[in-house]
Amino acid sequence: MIKSKKLSKNKAIKHGFFNSIGGVSKNIYKSLNCGPGSNDNSANVKKNLNIVKNKISNNSKEIHSNKFIFIDKKYKSKIKPKADAVITDQKNVPIAVLTADCVPILVFDNQRKMIAAIHAGWKGAFKGIISKVIKFMIKRGSKTKNITAVIGPSISVKNYEVQKDFYKKFTRKDKTSHKFFKMNKEMSKEKLYFNLSSYVKSLILKSGVKKIEKIDVDTFDAKNKFFSARRSKSLNHVDYGRNISIIMLN
Repeated sequence: MIKSKKLSKNKAIKHGFFNSIGGVSKNIYKSLNCGPGSNDNSANVKKNLNIVKNKISNNSKEIHSNKFIFIDKKYKSKIKPKADAVITDQKNVPIAVLTADCVPILVFDNQRKMIAAIHAGWKGAFKGIISKVIKFMIKRGSKTKNITAVIGPSISVKNYEVQKDFYKKFTRKDKTSHKFFKMNKEMSKEKLYFNLSSYVKSLILKSGVKKIEKIDVDTFDAKNKFFSARRSKSLNHVDYGRNISIIMLN
């Protein structure tokens, strides 16, 4: 588990970015796979989620969108909500997101005592999930000067190859987006790479939040022990596990 230096300073919350270590799953899901959406044994996934809960989950099903849910005193749901962010101001309610290369973002307002967990894949980020969450928090009484956002482990630019139409999609929306792409020449072929975490950081800054911590840990790199959708695909695995990032108000 990796912790944020900024968030660790505040005793009002508990949090953590969990990798694949410390669970009960086997084979390609070894071992702390927290993804109910994977093909792992469901009993093992439940045991893994309980391991995480004991360390600090109420989780949603990520759909690479700009949808979020807000958990307040009145919130009740018998079904797993489909959203890519969860916000709450309730104590002892852990909120979490699952990722496997996408960017997990944990957000904390130390004055309003409100937290958020955001799953920022390129689609959700592109569609505005980050700004929607921050705007909602402000509407509920937060001020950007009191908000800290932590960008968790995700795929690095050197391992995130994309196609030219992907590049065009971003630059058509914003011409300055070209700075998040890197071109490499390999065997006389030009290869294009996308810096997802830096793109996400720019969107947080645009939302007005200045207190940002970026944890530069590459989920694709096997030595870091995180689940990675792209690494699994390169190894011809039929599926992959999910990492969980969690935060809770004490």
